[in-house]
Amino acid sequence: MRKIPVMHMRTDESNAGTKSKVTGFSVLKKLDILDTSPCESFDRITRIASQIFDLPIAAVSLSDVDRQWFKSRVGVQHESIPRYLAPCAQVSDSANILVIKDMAADTRYCKSHLGQSGIRFYAGAPLVTKEGFGLGALCVLGTEPRDVTEREIRALTDLADMVMAQIELQHAYGRIDPVSGLPNRKQFYDDIVDLAKDEHNLAVRLVVLIDLAGTSQIDDLARVIGPGHLDACVKAAACLLKEEVGRHRTIYNVSNTQFTFLAAHGSREEDTLAELAHLLSRLQEVTDLHFLLAPVAGIFPFTPGCIEAAELLKALNSAAQDARQGNSQVGLFSLELDEKHRRHFRISQDLKAALCSKNQLSLVFQPRIDLTSGRCIAVEVLLRWQHPELGTISPGEFIPIIERSLGIRDLTFWVLNAALKQVRSWIDSGLSLPVSVNVSAANIDDGAFAEHVVAALMRHGVPPTHLELEVTESAIMKNTQTAVRTLESLRDAGVALSIDDFGTGYSSLSYLQKLPTKVLKIDQSFIRDLESDERGQCLVQSMITLSHDLGYRVVAEGIETAAVRKVLTRMSCDEGQGYLFAKPLAAPALEAWLKCDLRRTRTAA
Repeated sequence: MRKIPVMHMRTDESNAGTKSKVTGFSVLKKLDILDTSPCESFDRITRIASQIFDLPIAAVSLSDVDRQWFKSRVGVQHESIPRYLAPCAQVSDSANILVIKDMAADTRYCKSHLGQSGIRFYAGAPLVTKEGFGLGALCVLGTEPRDVTEREIRALTDLADMVMAQIELQHAYGRIDPVSGLPNRKQFYDDIVDLAKDEHNLAVRLVVLIDLAGTSQIDDLARVIGPGHLDACVKAAACLLKEEVGRHRTIYNVSNTQFTFLAAHGSREEDTLAELAHLLSRLQEVTDLHFLLAPVAGIFPFTPGCIEAAELLKALNSAAQDARQGNSQVGLFSLELDEKHRRHFRISQDLKAALCSKNQLSLVFQPRIDLTSGRCIAVEVLLRWQHPELGTISPGEFIPIIERSLGIRDLTFWVLNAALKQVRSWIDSGLSLPVSVNVSAANIDDGAFAEHVVAALMRHGVPPTHLELEVTESAIMKNTQTAVRTLESLRDAGVALSIDDFGTGYSSLSYLQKLPTKVLKIDQSFIRDLESDERGQCLVQSMITLSHDLGYRVVAEGIETAAVRKVLTRMSCDEGQGYLFAKPLAAPALEAWLKCDLRRTRTAA
């Protein structure tokens, strides 16, 4: 236990006390503990002090420039009192215990804020850092005069030491971000939990998240300028936020380039939006990367105690990312959008289980028809997902989600192997029918993809001529050199290649002559209303003519009427695909359709 002299009467402030006071202010600012939320670890100590002295009032009182602010309090409604003539200020300045047995009889403190409030007894133990700087006091107060015992003084001193241990623990052990010097995510979580324990903080509050830059921006910047320069930007942003927001509020650095804080009590959404517009503009100006960073903000209204801290931060991230994706500065949390993001995350996470399941993923096949003979000459492989809880998930929903994750590689090989297995079964039954399988940008960007495809063909005993791989324009243009190398390797192995959804991507006809592809599929958006669209007919005719000149076979997707088929036949389009001929069919249904189609073709002949 510390050996601290006890002053049963007040003492005059000395020069040493003034030095301690000035230094104590700076230490408190550095610790960033003023105006933070109540904390159970402090409240527990305050309750014990109240119980030991059997007094109704106890507080952890920190000495600010002009006030004594209560980090923890029992029996006190207000959060602070004026520093002038506050006994705790003397305790902090002198680093000595102060006991006032009867404040009404004390010539100085009888006219203080406490004395005028009916307080008669005071005892306070100093909160002193290891370097000897006074930060405040742990105090107990009563409305009747009384004496103190040595045992009570020792207990109060020990409890004050425990308060200091908590202050130093929160500052030193994983609670402060080393770059910005701000409280980190762990402290944010704890403070949000503690916020609900204060009965005065149960009204709806607005919480704000500032996101300095998107993930891709951060990755690109770190690669070009190095992490040290980014750290400097984070420090500059932290300084600005403390200057603009943090005078009376705590700023938290919850991830590398993300900050969060509570809006002021009673703030309205429109006021917060106006404040953030100014703040985001200042943030962009304060860093020397203002042309490269694009700060956005997310706002979330919440009631303390009604949401987990981690969920709160997730909602804030959702709001900020909605703002970024929507090209706006500020996003207000939307339950509808959040549910959409949760569903997308669920789909992405559940893919692994689907790949291992025997009854979630399945293939269907849509015939490709030679428009001259009317015969089915190939089928496109399409994927279906029957989720055990979400039900049928459309490929239009889950494919874009999976394409943004590493799971697309595993999904492509699942489809490829399932398709080749079916082709082998058809070959064994006397049916020779090539299949086309869609591949993504991630696949053709993989240098080993061609080898994996060849290995799959050998494993299933399928000739390369029975497989066609479809790739979109966008996938090719994302990394043209790698794509061309991969496609050339596949061509050399005997695999047919086609460009899918032509016209919806970069639409650069010049690259067609450079690619080792021989089939071009015109996207259905150009085909659907072709019979009544004269300008569309001119465009499609140009596509077909140029493609033929470059040696491509042309497939029109989305043919739904005989009139469109007639127009395409007149344009010398080679193949067609769409509901006019057949919808996507499971393998048994396709086999039955092929038998009927064969009979129709023979009858027509």
